[in-house]
Amino acid sequence: MTRSQLWRPTAGALALIGILALAACTPAGSPPNSPGGGGSSSSEPSPAASGAASVEPSASVAASEAEPTESLPAFACAPSVTIASTTDRAQITDVRVGTHDGYDRIVFEFASGLPQTVIKPVLAPLYADPSGLEVDVTGTAFLQVVMTGGTKVSPSGGVTYAGPTNFEPDFDQLAQLIEAGDFEAVSTWYLGLKTGGCIRVLTLPDPSRLVIDIEH
Repeated sequence: MTRSQLWRPTAGALALIGILALAACTPAGSPPNSPGGGGSSSSEPSPAASGAASVEPSASVAASEAEPTESLPAFACAPSVTIASTTDRAQITDVRVGTHDGYDRIVFEFASGLPQTVIKPVLAPLYADPSGLEVDVTGTAFLQVVMTGGTKVSPSGGVTYAGPTNFEPDFDQLAQLIEAGDFEAVSTWYLGLKTGGCIRVLTLPDPSRLVIDIEH
C-alpha cells in the first residue's frame, strides 16, 4: 500500500520558553480522508480491538498542567497545521488527555525532539494504515494527526510507550482520541469531536511535547 504523505510547565514557565503556536479547525466542508494516512502494524491490535481508556476530566494531566494558562495564544482557525520536525525519529513516551476551562487538551510526549506533524480535518469514513480497514470514531467532526518519524516502536523493536491508545473521555469537545496505526515510524491518530471547532497547537521543550487544545 502506498502511504499518503502527508504539558507540563506552569504559566510562569511558559513565559520563559519558546512556544510555537499554530491553529486549525474542523469546518463542515472538510475534505474526506483517504486510506494509508498511517496505521496499525500487523503485530499490534487493531484500533477497534483496543480497550478504551477510562479518563476522568483532568485525571491524566499533571497538576501543573491544570493551572491557569492566560499566557497562551488565542484560538484561531486554519485549514490545517504543519509542524516541522526537529529530529529524524521522535519516540513517543506518553499520551495524555485532560479538560480545562474553555478547552480540552491532548499531549503527545517524546523522548527527544519532535516529528513532522500534519493536523487536518477529515470526513468519515476513517481508515487505518496500512490495512485500510475502517476505524469507528465517536463524534460529528474529526481531525487526523499524522506524525512522520513519530512512533512508539523503537528501532530495536521495543516499545517506548505502552499506555492507552484509545481514550473516550467524553469531555465538552473531545469525545475520543484513538490511534489508527504506528507503521514504519509513522503514527496516525484520530480526534473525534462533538462539534467542529478551532484548535491551538503548541510545541514545548524539556521534555519535547506536542500539545493540541480544542476550544469549547
